[in-house]
Amino acid sequence: MDFFLSQESLTLIEWTLRAVVTFIFLLIAVKIMGSRAISQLRLLDFIIALMLGNIIAHPLSDQRIGLKGSVISTIVIIVLYLMGIFLNLKWTWLRNTIESSPIPLIKEGEIIYKGLKKARISIDLLLAELRKEKIEDVKKVALALWESDGKMSIFLDPQYAAITPSIYNLKTEPFDLPQTIIREGKIDFPLLQQMNLEEEWLVNSLKTLHQEEAGNVLLCTIDRKKNLNVFLYK
Repeated sequence: MDFFLSQESLTLIEWTLRAVVTFIFLLIAVKIMGSRAISQLRLLDFIIALMLGNIIAHPLSDQRIGLKGSVISTIVIIVLYLMGIFLNLKWTWLRNTIESSPIPLIKEGEIIYKGLKKARISIDLLLAELRKEKIEDVKKVALALWESDGKMSIFLDPQYAAITPSIYNLKTEPFDLPQTIIREGKIDFPLLQQMNLEEEWLVNSLKTLHQEEAGNVLLCTIDRKKNLNVFLYK
């Protein structure tokens, strides 16, 4: 465990062990902190990311700094982060203080310049965000908000919104997410059992559709009606 402590010099193996221990430790730390820490960089998350980066980076580049202090500091930061998340959810006034309210950028097809200044974004960035949503005309936007996580929420004017079955009161099938029954030639037998299907049924269905064996299938999905969608190696 000498690599864990401050040293005048470290061997190649000790440097490697430091990197491995730090990597595993950070994986566990981020797992404890939750997916929010990596999916959304809000103010609290951004501060935590900066602190963890600085604390962990130094022992990996300077043998005179031990890992013990960095590990303890990281644990303290994780505890503070989790406490901050809990208090953020519990107290509305704290949440409003840390996370700013959405800033209107477009309203009823008109650009709100004060909102752009407050969000500190340019016209070019605004137009780029609209292009990402396949919106070519600002006039089509009923409302655009700049969220506290640095992303834009865009709502089209109803006359430009996509037509959905609900508008005409049309009956639709329930949502069905197909599941992967074959991946890279390997059959998912637990899924077969869960759907009360036999391997023989799957093999015969593949031969009927594509005259192929399961081993030649790159991907095969199945829905609740037992319809197969097959993708072969090409």
